[in-house]
Amino acid sequence: MTVTGQTPAPTIEPGTADETRLLDRVFKLRELAILAVLLLMIAVTQADNPEFLSAQGVKDLLLNATILVLVASGQALVVITRNVDLSVGSVLGLTAFAAGDFLRGGGNALVAVLLAVALGIGCGLLNGALVSLGRVPALVVTLGTLYIVRGADSVWVGSRQITASDLPDAFTDFGSGGLSAVPYLALIALAVLVATAYYLRNFGGGRELYALGSHPEAARLAGIPVRRRVLAAYVACGALTGLAGALYLARFGNVDSSTGSGYELTVVSAVVVGGVAFTGGSGSVYGAALGALLLTTVGSVLPALGVSSVWVLAINGVLLVLAIAVDRIVALRVARALKKRSVPTRRGLRHD
Repeated sequence: MTVTGQTPAPTIEPGTADETRLLDRVFKLRELAILAVLLLMIAVTQADNPEFLSAQGVKDLLLNATILVLVASGQALVVITRNVDLSVGSVLGLTAFAAGDFLRGGGNALVAVLLAVALGIGCGLLNGALVSLGRVPALVVTLGTLYIVRGADSVWVGSRQITASDLPDAFTDFGSGGLSAVPYLALIALAVLVATAYYLRNFGGGRELYALGSHPEAARLAGIPVRRRVLAAYVACGALTGLAGALYLARFGNVDSSTGSGYELTVVSAVVVGGVAFTGGSGSVYGAALGALLLTTVGSVLPALGVSSVWVLAINGVLLVLAIAVDRIVALRVARALKKRSVPTRRGLRHD
């Protein structure tokens, strides 16, 4: 008689769930630390310059952060999947000029915003397809599309420039208007931020982004559609960058072929400083938004304290290096703690 043995059930790495929960707690504490530093910096500046937190001062702080918060939220989705999008600065410039060119021709403002978002989605689709379907490293792909989009933008725009006088007054008024000290653009950014965070936390597709960022091969074996999720992250990033491009136009009313140049580095800095691990699988869009707010506030605080603004880039670089160092130290300590925790458990299993 033939006896058929049962197939052993797949084993799950004991520390994986514990590590995820522990990392989540660590990065939440880090977000609180960033918030504390931000509030302390604002308090010190207010003590030295009482006009810093006037109604107009608060409005300027929020307006300065709005565009970066939107793009950083989209970038966070990509970085969580263990990828990166270096083309966001070029896409921002392209979509801003496209919306402005449409409005200058007499187009509707809402349609112009939708056009910018659609153009951003197209760029996100290109990046996502090359990374997820073509399996080309994200750094290589998006560095290439950065130059492709920037070159196409330069050829199309040439020496042309869009100024506030070319745009409808209602559009530019919306870009600088608000409810008391809270700008309309900040309210839009907040709504997008909350919706994105809610999706990541409460929907399966959002949780799967964290899973594939933590361990892509394990996610694939678990049945998660890795390629589709990476593609979706890039599309969402492109859409938010397109929206940011349209709002950039409304905020500043001035766009040319150099708009957005170098912006991708600021976006990546905001995301990493905000606690989104560059190795994927950890962090939140709220942290990315806090990082964006911290970096833009540094740019406002220094002039208010009488410090030359040339120090802004240097300080941003220091914050970025510190954030990466903290990520590495935290990851090593968490791994060491989990290893010690698992030793008694394994010994107990041997005795049983």
